[in-house]
Parts: sequence; structure tokens; C-alpha cells
Amino acid sequence: MLQSRALVIALILLLSTTLPEVQSKSIFERDRRDLLAIPEAIASYFYEAVNKVSPKVSQFLLDTVQSPSVVAARQRFAREAAKVSIMFEQLIEKIKNLWYTRVLGY
Repeated sequence: MLQSRALVIALILLLSTTLPEVQSKSIFERDRRDLLAIPEAIASYFYEAVNKVSPKVSQFLLDTVQSPSVVAARQRFAREAAKVSIMFEQLIEKIKNLWYTRVLGY
């Protein structure tokens, strides 16, 4: 029982964030928040599927997600993902600059 609870909590932490839904865009046009919206959408679909099967289990999931430790972990994950996203954007800009200056000769 304890292992299944730990698995559920780990799954929720892995798949959930608190950001808006994803729209398909080029990787160069992507907003930082888009990278975190995919796990939120997956967690939402997972919760809805569990809620259809067992409302009691879905209430447990909801209570678990709203616990202070899980909320703190989600916030930290969001902060770290934002940092990685910014670094990724800077890398893309450097690659574009290198491409234009070295390869194309602009």
C-alpha cells in the first residue's frame, strides 16, 4: 500500500505542473511555459480517467497533490524547468548566430 502511494505521488510530481495548455509551435517559437504544459495536460487526463473509475481514489490523488510538500516540489520543478528553458533558448540563439556568421557568411 505504501509503495503504491509513493508511486502515485511520484507519478503526479513527474506529470504535473500548473501551466496552460500546449499549442503546437516551432521549437524556435516556443514559449517557456509551453514546455511545462504537456505534463499538466497528461496529469489532467490521468485524473479524469481515475475519477471515472473510482471517485474515492481520485479524491485521494487530489488531496495528495494539494499537500504542502507536493506543492513545494511542483514549484521547485517549475522554477528549475524555467531555468533550463532559458538556457535552451540562449543555446538556440547561439546556434542561430553561429549558423548565420560561420556557415552562411552573413
